[in-house]
Amino acid sequence: MESPRVIAGVARIVRDVGIAEELAQDALVAALEQWPGDGVPGNPGAWLMATARHRAVDLIRRRENYARKLAEIGRDLPAAAPPEEPADPEDIDDDLLRLVFTACHPVLSAESRIALTLRLLGGLTTAEIARAFLVPEPTVAQRIVRAKRTLAKRDIAFEVPCGPDREARLGSVLDVIYLIFNEGYAATAGGDWLRPALCEDALRLARVLSGLMPKEPEVHGLTALLEFQASRTASRTGPDGRPVLLEDQNRARWNRLLIARGVAALARAEAVSGGAPGPYALQAAIAACHAHAYSYEETDWPRIATLYGLLAARAPSPVVELNRAVAVSMAEGPAAALPLVDALTGVPALRGYHLLPSVRGDLLARLGRTEEARAEFGRAASLTRNERERELLLRRAGTPGRDTGAPGGDHPSG
Repeated sequence: MESPRVIAGVARIVRDVGIAEELAQDALVAALEQWPGDGVPGNPGAWLMATARHRAVDLIRRRENYARKLAEIGRDLPAAAPPEEPADPEDIDDDLLRLVFTACHPVLSAESRIALTLRLLGGLTTAEIARAFLVPEPTVAQRIVRAKRTLAKRDIAFEVPCGPDREARLGSVLDVIYLIFNEGYAATAGGDWLRPALCEDALRLARVLSGLMPKEPEVHGLTALLEFQASRTASRTGPDGRPVLLEDQNRARWNRLLIARGVAALARAEAVSGGAPGPYALQAAIAACHAHAYSYEETDWPRIATLYGLLAARAPSPVVELNRAVAVSMAEGPAAALPLVDALTGVPALRGYHLLPSVRGDLLARLGRTEEARAEFGRAASLTRNERERELLLRRAGTPGRDTGAPGGDHPSG
């Protein structure tokens, strides 16, 4: 639990997240060695921070370029060792924010940002990250090592950027958290439809970021979106692990505490947005429509369709258009939505996207064009790499005629 804060505090001194992680691990080892005999200190987090900072200072003093390093870090490195018990252990929050921006720096690939963020901020081991994303452990290890090496080689500043650069970098940070949540909410591949631990990690990171950046509307928007989506987790799979469609979910099992947190986060986003909601806030507003409906039939689909129109104008993408088409189909009927979906069939970005034929199959089934619907569901099943989702689509191919709960329903992109 304390690891991210310790790494962040030490990284401000040594200016290298790789070395900071090693020093934090050294402090944890020291605790394992000393606490059994000396007893657990009254403020364990402060003890770990002080120990790691001591080691950071010793490391810098051993370096040949100590004088230059001392000049660079100025006031951040006192001449004497840090005190054992900082007066305010919460004073490292700014350091934690710097660590977030460093781990999600755009100079790194998206895969590397995710791996490094989960390692440094989520506290996951390399093996846990590999299992979560169904990739070999050496691959994840290489990504993390390369990411640390790139940050050091490019001399990336350990800082929270300002002005336009901050806005651009914040987008990268939010995207990484969103991708982590989505992978847990609807796994890309493998035998599990959900990976709740990833959702929990992403939600925790979003909450931390909301506390650190209270004036950023999109931070609150993303947090609200994840709170709303996470509230459905218990109802999204049956006892056998099969997906449960949005239409069939027991809404009494939706977590009302998370929904309340989502409502509060969305209110904060609206309060600081200046009347111009961003993409994450708009997606949160869509998720709120589902959360406020006590039954599937009570869902305010016209409002959802309107919100998707605003989202398409604010952040245009083929996936948003596909979601808007689903909402239109629910608000105005499948005949009104089919032309919108057909217009997307030639978009290169959606060529291998299994939800496009899945949505098209649903619309065709609702229009009574059964054989065409079967073909679309079969094609969607051939495109997905998730075994549970493939089983669902193959069942639909055999008996079309039910809503898939595709993007406009219970999929993270919706």
